[in-house]
Amino acid sequence: MKKKTIILGIESSCDETAVAIIEENDKGQPSILSNIVSSQVDVHKEFGGVVPELAARSHIEKIDLIAKKAIDESKIKLTDISAVAATAGPGLIVCLTVGLSFGKTIALSLKKPFIAVNHLEGHALSPKLNSKINYPYLLLLISGGHSQFLSVQGLGKYKRLGTTIDDALGEAFDKTAKLIGIEFPGGPKIEEFAKLGDKNFYSLPKPIINRGGCNLSFAGLKTAVLKISKEIKSDQEKYNLAASFQKTIEEILYEKSKVAFNEFKKNNKNKKNTFVIAGGVASNKSIRQKLIDLSLKEKFDPIFPPINLCSDNAAMIAMVGLEKYKLGLSNSIDFPARPRWPLDENAVFLKGAGVKLWIIG
Repeated sequence: MKKKTIILGIESSCDETAVAIIEENDKGQPSILSNIVSSQVDVHKEFGGVVPELAARSHIEKIDLIAKKAIDESKIKLTDISAVAATAGPGLIVCLTVGLSFGKTIALSLKKPFIAVNHLEGHALSPKLNSKINYPYLLLLISGGHSQFLSVQGLGKYKRLGTTIDDALGEAFDKTAKLIGIEFPGGPKIEEFAKLGDKNFYSLPKPIINRGGCNLSFAGLKTAVLKISKEIKSDQEKYNLAASFQKTIEEILYEKSKVAFNEFKKNNKNKKNTFVIAGGVASNKSIRQKLIDLSLKEKFDPIFPPINLCSDNAAMIAMVGLEKYKLGLSNSIDFPARPRWPLDENAVFLKGAGVKLWIIG
């Protein structure tokens, strides 16, 4: 009987300590045996943002316990593991080093292959954990540290079509939340506030909406929110601002996705086109529905990871590890942490492309 492929994944790029174990079933599909994520929200809440040194210390304190819990929940023996995959970048270097060193130690002790994983590629492949996806596909990656459109040609083969030229979308959500009095991390709560407000109450800017191809910009929108927030005097006005912000973001992504669809179709003559939306902001249900509606209209098949796999987790890291392991790919044990590691190494550097930016204050 053929031995099943089992991958141990480790994620510590920012403020989640995560360990997961996945296996490939008899049909060649991945199955999550365990996926443990320990959040550091309470550690950083009083500071209004992620403090790198505190994040690294928390990773060091928790990673042993999280790994043990993941192994126990998976009901496998550590020796059953085929390979170890760990995030090597992009992210905060003091945080990356913790998970990377832990993964290398396990791989060395078990004499198993070690696989260094690009965190962004984890998000890119996360829908493969629950959906069968064929290459090539169009990817919209939206989270706290990056906002990009990419043409995914295969494992490790990415062509960037557009990126944010200033702030990442998740950062814009968190900043807006802070301005209207929602404690860190407030981004996910914007959608809840928006349900209580009038989305047409404030007219907000849509930077570079009609230029720049499918590049994105959110700094001007954030500045407009800052100005309005200083005049807010009631909870209802807060709800109205949240609703207006949510609507504006949806409209920006809708229009820029249309541009990305056309760019993707120019270079890919597929019978069936797929649009994958991944990253933490992909858990926003209103954005999901807006992009589903657009995809169906433009004859693209929209695919999202499950909501619990949108934010940082180790199952997506293990997924990349599985894909690489099947191709016989692994890395040397001295592979370094890479705080900046864009998916498209040939793309011109723009702020937000392949780098996580965390701002406190």
